[in-house]
Amino acid sequence: MDPKEKLHAFQPQHSFFVGIDSDGCVFDSMEIKHKECFIPNIIKYWKLQAISKYARAAAEFVNLYSKWRGVNRFPALTKTFELLRDWPEPMRRGVKLIDWTPLQRWIDSGTTLGNPALEAEVTKTADPVLKLTLEWSKTVNKSIADLVEGVPPFPYFRACAERLQARADIICVSATPGEALEREWQEHDIAQYAAVIAGQEMGSKKEHLKICAAGKYEKARVLMIGDAPGDLNAARANGALFYPVNPGHEEASWERFYRQGIDRFLAGTYAGAYESSLITEFEKLLPETPPWKQ
Repeated sequence: MDPKEKLHAFQPQHSFFVGIDSDGCVFDSMEIKHKECFIPNIIKYWKLQAISKYARAAAEFVNLYSKWRGVNRFPALTKTFELLRDWPEPMRRGVKLIDWTPLQRWIDSGTTLGNPALEAEVTKTADPVLKLTLEWSKTVNKSIADLVEGVPPFPYFRACAERLQARADIICVSATPGEALEREWQEHDIAQYAAVIAGQEMGSKKEHLKICAAGKYEKARVLMIGDAPGDLNAARANGALFYPVNPGHEEASWERFYRQGIDRFLAGTYAGAYESSLITEFEKLLPETPPWKQ
């Protein structure tokens, strides 16, 4: 079955639509997933033990503390390699980074960036870099399944979802693998709020919004909630509104949405100065230049 079939089968039940990211937005799971699952396996699989502190700093910057926060795992991996390559201190240690050209070529091909598509490419090409990337990615998933549990939604998320569900169709819009999303949303009994739980296998966040919302709702009635610039970009690509869950201030963001944002969205007074002020505040939190270059 085409993973996107659930998206294409979605039919509006209300006149408002809300797409919500998961990791770092609904759940305080970004830190534990990256620091305890992704990054240790980056160091292991790509033989970066001799520069582990630099590899950790680069990967944390990309995935947690920069404008690349929330990007798909495969472009995030190559961006981490790029930062290390251009960082004199770790490169003086004599570590030879793998040539990630085959991985970059696959990323740039326009395919859906998930394990199923990567597995198909490995079967077709037998490329050793892609094979190692697939092994790394599968191990990351196993680490997350083994370690990440008991991480509840941020305070005020459930209250927001309960208020929205009477007026809006809600879907989960995420670059996380669908299996992990289903497990986490079911674990905390919030899957009931989502008409669709869309992960990386169903395409990009931009695609999720386009398939589910384009032409089905007035644009002023479509909202994306997220904690990363990629969420904002997906919203803008579809002419949707955006509500930021600010990294480091997630609980306050959800409370503000509960007390202000929902009413403005449903009343048609969200767009304009109010939304712009929130986005300006959000973008200041996620820089492009890493601290070691400042």
